[in-house]
Amino acid sequence: MSDNSNTQGISDRPQKKWVFRISILILTLAVIFGFFFGVFKFFQNLGIGNVFTLAYDFIAAPPGLVASENGRTNILVMGKAGGSHEGPDLTDTMLLVSVSKNSPGITTVSIPRDLWIPEIRAKINSAYYWGNQTTAYFGNSTPNGISFAKNITQKVVGDKIQYGVVIDFSAFKDIVDALGGIRVDVSTGFTDKLYPIAGRENDLCGGDPKLSCRYQTVTFSSGSQLMDGDTALIFVRSRHAEGPEGTDTARQERQQKVINAIKNKIMDPKVLISPKVDLALLNVLKKYVQTDIDGPTAAVLGRMVLKGDKNIKQYLIPEDLLANPPISKTYDQLYVFIPAAGNGNWENINKWFNEVLNKN
Repeated sequence: MSDNSNTQGISDRPQKKWVFRISILILTLAVIFGFFFGVFKFFQNLGIGNVFTLAYDFIAAPPGLVASENGRTNILVMGKAGGSHEGPDLTDTMLLVSVSKNSPGITTVSIPRDLWIPEIRAKINSAYYWGNQTTAYFGNSTPNGISFAKNITQKVVGDKIQYGVVIDFSAFKDIVDALGGIRVDVSTGFTDKLYPIAGRENDLCGGDPKLSCRYQTVTFSSGSQLMDGDTALIFVRSRHAEGPEGTDTARQERQQKVINAIKNKIMDPKVLISPKVDLALLNVLKKYVQTDIDGPTAAVLGRMVLKGDKNIKQYLIPEDLLANPPISKTYDQLYVFIPAAGNGNWENINKWFNEVLNKN
């Protein structure tokens, strides 16, 4: 097995903070609206009595409904590009989210996408893809990409991973629209004359050497403004703004503004109790989120995540525990990371995970 994704000349470490936070945000969305999904499913199929049961699960959060080990529930959150992107099922964002059952708190650890896994002779970001391909090969109608990815990642973590969530990041725009838009304070206006037009990535523009037809000009004025999904996506993805807004730092700040705006809108009580918004978000999650978390479990996890939302600790695997070997046939000519202790030797990394996960 081999990962055919494009390699980069630099590592994806350190991960930007917004990657952590948007993953936590979407996980929170998944479990909170997993509760609503359970409510509607139970209401539709089994009657009103089960609605009250599920509501009780969310409010009381009975611990027996959620699988755990050593007082923690581990969830592997994977983000894939989806859509028409190259390698749509490669999970380039991988995050272990560990929720404490004993005290409110969440620990997150970024899993570098370039970790080389000898068992599949590929990078870890392709585990979900290969799990689904193996299922299809053996004729099983139930995709096991999540299960396979959890089993592979457990070797790195050294601890059992109870649940998995796969998020198609194409959901970003639809989430904003489902919320009725978000209000964002644009501190500094900017113009980007090189914003790419979707679908024209390979357009030869009639021989135009500048390939001008591939790009559009986008402009944002300063001040508070209501953004729909398309506008918010342009705001966070713009890379070529003129002046200081063209820097990576400015882009990260814009991303954080949007993430906070989404989170604030979701947590607005008027939004949470709006049947219209709940149904719209439910439809987005059903379309873009795949998980092995069922309705009752989601109800309890939703409560646990909300209780621990103020105590989130974020970690990266320390650089001295990883090595970046020369590109060679051994690693299919790919840019990869391996354990510093040796290819496939996860012992020291397992110990580090054990220390980090037991700090809360």
